[in-house]
Amino acid sequence: MVISLRRGEPPRKAIVRLVVAFVVVTQITALAGDLSMAWLVDHYPSLLIALNPRNRNLILVTNQLDPAVYYLVGFFRLILSDPIYYLLGFWYGQRALSWVERRSPTFGPVARDSEKFFKAGSYPLIFFAPNNLICAAAAATGVPLRAFIALNLSGTITRLVLIRQLGAAFQSPITWVLDLIKDNRLIIFGLSAVLVAWMAWQEFRNDPMGLPDELDDDEDQGPDSGAAQQVGQPDAPESSADSPSAPNP
Repeated sequence: MVISLRRGEPPRKAIVRLVVAFVVVTQITALAGDLSMAWLVDHYPSLLIALNPRNRNLILVTNQLDPAVYYLVGFFRLILSDPIYYLLGFWYGQRALSWVERRSPTFGPVARDSEKFFKAGSYPLIFFAPNNLICAAAAATGVPLRAFIALNLSGTITRLVLIRQLGAAFQSPITWVLDLIKDNRLIIFGLSAVLVAWMAWQEFRNDPMGLPDELDDDEDQGPDSGAAQQVGQPDAPESSADSPSAPNP
């Protein structure tokens, strides 16, 4: 089974389902990190950023980890899902963006406005904020793979270095926050549980583990069914037979 690397031509559904399953797994691990943050932040700080490397977690644990552990775990976890979202945008274009928008409670509400400005500022956005939507939009709007990789990797390294420097500069306030978390673990866990339950409901209420409608092609059309639609272009117009203006037979 060969994975298609041609723009606008997704592979067979089995491959797409594996890719989507990987996305869902990374989202579940991120939610698990949010849920267990109050306990992991001082007991297993490297596991916390392996589950969810959000900036808040990176700042809280940076002073507890050796540089090698901090950079290796943080780097690989941050870039883990970015190529997957780029691949979805490469295959499906606007349809992938619609799916990412619907699955993203954080960036979904502002996604439409962000897309209007993406082409003008795509490279800085990939460097400074390579979230799921931006990675998919990078491919959907034609950002070359080499440019995406270079910006994504260099931006991720820069982000980790800056957070490490912030951790060293604000060590005392960070220690105070860690002590506050340790003294209020149960309260923070309860608040985290409520927040994670809400986020999980937002993430998975529309399309659980199945293949999303936006990425669901008719298998009867064959493996090249996506070739007619270029990435980032609107869907083909309806046939005259299905058009409301078509005369009745």
